[in-house]
Amino acid sequence: MSLNNLDQLYRAVIMEHYKKPRNKGHLDENNVTVDMNNPTCGDRIHLTLKINDDGIVEDAKFDGEGCSISMSSASMMTEIIKGKKIDEALELADVFSKMMLGQEIDDETLEKLGDIAALQGVSKFPARIKCATLAWKALEKGVRKEQN
Repeated sequence: MSLNNLDQLYRAVIMEHYKKPRNKGHLDENNVTVDMNNPTCGDRIHLTLKINDDGIVEDAKFDGEGCSISMSSASMMTEIIKGKKIDEALELADVFSKMMLGQEIDDETLEKLGDIAALQGVSKFPARIKCATLAWKALEKGVRKEQN
């Protein structure tokens, strides 16, 4: 697949998650709630997580307003962390952060991210990295708050 076709595929994945976000809304029963915003561009997110006693993310929802990158990243993140142990979710957050910083990620690790790999091109636009990482930072903040 040519680089141009791959770029178009990635854009399509991002727009699909933006137009039809997964897990958008609020959880009535949750044990982690985090509100974050990006004052630079106005993106904001409200993340709710239901984490069971075994440390597994049973459910994740988000709400907020923002650009296509911010909202699609939140959609993809909530989709991939459900059913994962907290440590696994944090590991994915770390991999995502490294990807956003332009660090080399091996193909096997990149495959673990699934659709999220579509956001890899954002790393070329420093002003947009905060958009992509907002939901992930909310996840990290919420989990740290829950663990304390």
